[in-house]
Amino acid sequence: MLYGRSTEISALDEVIARARDGSGGAVVLRGEAGAGKTALLDAAAVRGGTMRVLRTTGVEPESDLAFAALHQVLWSVTGSLDALPEPQRDAVRAALGLASGGAGDRYLLAAGVLSLLAEAAAPDGLICVVDDFQWVDRASADALLFAARRLGTEKIAMLFAVRGDAPVKGVPLTVDVRGLPGAAAAEMLESRHGVAPGVARELITLTRANPLALGEIAARLTPAQLAGREPLPDPLPGGARLFGDRVAALSASARLLALAAAVEADLDPVLRATGRLSAERTARPGDEIGARTARTALAELEESGLADLSGTRVRFRHPLIRSAVHEAVTPADVRRMRAVLAEVTEGDSRAWHLAGAAMGQDELVAAELVAAAERARDRGGYGTAATALARAAELTPEPRARAARLKDAAVAAWLGGRPGQAESLLAEARDQAGADAGLAMEIARLRGRFELNSGDAAEAVRILAAGDSLDMLADAAEAASYVGDTVAIVELGRRAAAHPEGFLRDTVAGIGLALDGDTAGPGLLRRALARVGELGEAAEYLWAAAAASQLGEADLAAEMADRAGRVARVSGMTGQLPVVLEFVATAERIAGRLAGSQAVSEEGLELAREAGYENTVAAHLANLAVLAALRGEEDACERQAREALAIAVPHRVGLRVGVAAYAPALLDLCLGRYAAAYDRFTAIAAAGPGAGHPTVVWRTGPDRVEAAVGAGDEAGAREALEAYERWSAHAATPESHALLARCRGLATSSEDAFGEALRLHTNPFEAARTALLLGERLRRAQRPGEARAHLRTAWETFERAGARPWARRAQDELRAAGESGQAPPAAVLDALTPQELRIAGLVADGLSSKQIAAQLFLSPRTVEYHLYKIYPKLGIGSRTDLARLVVLQKAPVAGNAML
Repeated sequence: MLYGRSTEISALDEVIARARDGSGGAVVLRGEAGAGKTALLDAAAVRGGTMRVLRTTGVEPESDLAFAALHQVLWSVTGSLDALPEPQRDAVRAALGLASGGAGDRYLLAAGVLSLLAEAAAPDGLICVVDDFQWVDRASADALLFAARRLGTEKIAMLFAVRGDAPVKGVPLTVDVRGLPGAAAAEMLESRHGVAPGVARELITLTRANPLALGEIAARLTPAQLAGREPLPDPLPGGARLFGDRVAALSASARLLALAAAVEADLDPVLRATGRLSAERTARPGDEIGARTARTALAELEESGLADLSGTRVRFRHPLIRSAVHEAVTPADVRRMRAVLAEVTEGDSRAWHLAGAAMGQDELVAAELVAAAERARDRGGYGTAATALARAAELTPEPRARAARLKDAAVAAWLGGRPGQAESLLAEARDQAGADAGLAMEIARLRGRFELNSGDAAEAVRILAAGDSLDMLADAAEAASYVGDTVAIVELGRRAAAHPEGFLRDTVAGIGLALDGDTAGPGLLRRALARVGELGEAAEYLWAAAAASQLGEADLAAEMADRAGRVARVSGMTGQLPVVLEFVATAERIAGRLAGSQAVSEEGLELAREAGYENTVAAHLANLAVLAALRGEEDACERQAREALAIAVPHRVGLRVGVAAYAPALLDLCLGRYAAAYDRFTAIAAAGPGAGHPTVVWRTGPDRVEAAVGAGDEAGAREALEAYERWSAHAATPESHALLARCRGLATSSEDAFGEALRLHTNPFEAARTALLLGERLRRAQRPGEARAHLRTAWETFERAGARPWARRAQDELRAAGESGQAPPAAVLDALTPQELRIAGLVADGLSSKQIAAQLFLSPRTVEYHLYKIYPKLGIGSRTDLARLVVLQKAPVAGNAML
């Protein structure tokens, strides 16, 4: 029976009830040792009724063993693995040791864990209980938390219990488990132990009503003390001594076994190590004698109530018992125990026991830990690998090898989503590298990449530009492009030109030479783009997007960004996905698919925050701010732009500063505030490196021309047009020519230029903008009949896209032109949410539910759930019908992936 926990139980009941109804969620129980968290978890598991329960408990001896907790929680449901998408299934199998090979990227593995939990939840729902989360190994913790953040449509309740302030990242619902209410504590003491009211009040005060302390102390008091006839002992048998006397009362062999269990959870090595040490201490050698002694010790430990046997694991009844065991021995005793355990274990356990027994540096032990780190890394346990490599470095005598291991630990920490730890390890590696130029350059390149993703982009340029290899020059050019430092890009391009011909060399050199006005630059970029068919990596497609952008071909750049996104989702190395999605989201937005862009940026933002990619967080916030501007949402636009600038300005990421500054400028333009918009666009054009970006200036050229014309500044319009013409001089795609024609039409009031633009447009959203501008001029020229067709086209397109300010403007003009008909019917797909739109698009591409789940890091059941919601919304009944609708209504992607 639980006393005084109605509030906590109600909170757990609510999470479980929502999960049972298909709206999964997670909750954290947080409290000090003995507060009753485990009892609440037990009660919640029972109250789930027919819901399935999976459970794991963090054990400190296994906190450095990759996927130890995940193995425990998932082992009973591995029979459902075949229902998972192949990449997810292979990743989970590798992590659990069911298959050879690597688990691949941690996102694939975590998505596989979510999918497997979703399968286990059918049909009645699932409660996943994670106790003592503070000791769950990092690899398992990352995967479980990934799942916990994505339970919205699953029948899953995840319940975490954690001691103290240990972080449980991304689970917002927390229930603080404190001492019992006074009346409940007194009732518990009276009913269970017969404690008199006055004594109960004193105990409650002294223990802060901690349930464990109350029960353990009351059990040790004499009847006279319980009744208040004798005073309570001073000090009480609590605090650090709570279990100390019970541990001390054990026989020597039982204390040995308790120590073994305190550093190794698996029963077999615990028994074997206890037997060996018992025989050694009693000078009675012999395996049989030792084995009998160990079994007797185990029985004694169980009878004492301090521990029990759970399967093949010795489990202490409470974590404080383990602390008491450690307090009862010397560090030398622990080292000796771990040395013996190393003799009777193998693999990762052996490596960590050797490390625990080591005194001083030891290369042999360090090598064992490196091997354990490699195994963890191959299975996707990057956080665990980082810990093992860092400990291996501590044990490494030779400075260069120590620095190399610290460098590898930094990489693992980075891939594990822990940028702070990665930067600290890399700084230590740099200090240890000494005169080894090659290693120093490797470390420098990593420092530059870390800075580019999460720190000062200008500092990344400085670090990376010190290298001479083509890869490092390319990294430096990428960093300089984020800063918007044209001088640096030009210099790096000329240095890259000295390298042998190839796609990357031609791209980096071509961008630099083109920016410098060298006529060889565009030719190199054309040659690079001619090799697109040879590309296979997401990063290569992003370079192709950069090449197309430099040529002024926004539509081709968007196509390359879209390819990069597709490759990143299925490559097995999706750690780069948050960055790739920056450009995919922009391409979707410029194509006028605002809902699709919103969904991609929301996904990218979540992944970037999980990975610690601060500058990518700024990118997605900036794109969301522009989307808010297009929808006329002033508050959201201002807030998201401000949040993006708070990261991008101090980090000198000029590209993202420029996009964030573009959002309020575009909002002013959408709302007809032309003078304010033109001032903002002028400031964007004048901003230097770190505060703006040439690509933003180019891509916003048509907006700047429109704002200048609207503000009545003819000279400003001509100046903006000339700048846009210079950038677009080498562009060859129809859409790029269409935008240039529209700008000429605006600046010169040429109807022929507007007509040329409408003939060339391949982007329906930009075509609608052109149609609106032409329709306005025709209507004001007293030619309403000619204006109406253009205005209606614009109105319908803007309505479908959700660009409400422009839709209202087109509607007002249409009414002024004499048409007051009904609003255009909404596109059928407008009824779908952003997530549903993405799933519908992938269905149209011919992907199965498993394939869609693999790309979107969902479970197949979640995909099917969304399809179940999509069909009635659209009045259809099959995937074939859905694909047909999407093909009919989906506009081709076009836009500049580099804005």
